[in-house]
Amino acid sequence: MNQSTRVLITNDDGIGSPGLHALAAAAVRAGLSVVVAAPASEASGSSSSITAVEEDGKITIEERELEDLDGVEAYAVHGAPAFITMIATHGAFGPPPDIVLSGVNRGANVGRAILHSGTVGAALTAGINDGRGMAVSLDTGMHPEKIHWDTAARLATGLLPFLMEQEAGSVLNLNVPNSAGPDLPEYRTATLTRFGIVQTTLAERGQQHVRLAIADTTETPDPDSDAALLAAGYATVTALQPVTGTALPSLDALPQAASQA
Repeated sequence: MNQSTRVLITNDDGIGSPGLHALAAAAVRAGLSVVVAAPASEASGSSSSITAVEEDGKITIEERELEDLDGVEAYAVHGAPAFITMIATHGAFGPPPDIVLSGVNRGANVGRAILHSGTVGAALTAGINDGRGMAVSLDTGMHPEKIHWDTAARLATGLLPFLMEQEAGSVLNLNVPNSAGPDLPEYRTATLTRFGIVQTTLAERGQQHVRLAIADTTETPDPDSDAALLAAGYATVTALQPVTGTALPSLDALPQAASQA
């Protein structure tokens, strides 16, 4: 990789997130060509939504200056992170990016519930547009005393040479323990656990409303899963596959079943 490797930095926490700034700064230190484009406001839980706020058919994109990132193009976009990634691949911010780095997200993105993550959605959108994507999340917990953004940012840029060696469309999900010290956490490949670290539950159902709550998962994760390895202090790396079709057991019975419907 060199300065010709173009990297888009985005997230779902918004343009003002310190995690976004840390990731952009790490990419600059790695000698990459960096452009930052992130939601103008928080877009957590937006998955791969390509929604945007339109006015007269136009989506507002505002130029921003990011502290300690002089010379780095930065934009606040009134749209979801997957939308930002999509328009970036079509040249909205200059040449299409070779890699999309999405994060650093405040909080882990593990398990099958990553389907709902805007951080992961942006990385997957890079993949379906024949780019390479990486979602980067820091396991901060609910009430951290200190957040070590730089730990996640350094581990993310450390994975970039590996990601660039993979075929176009490759997507990685990186989760990092919220730790600091001279030695960075070790990488471990991991499977997706069945459930995330926490689950959304239905706390109340009333007339014309529902109320949700967040609860810790009671299920014990598999030892080789992202949740288990992250809890053990490792930086977990999971390869994700953008949306593809899958084979049905047999199509022979479908026409007959359809005719009887």
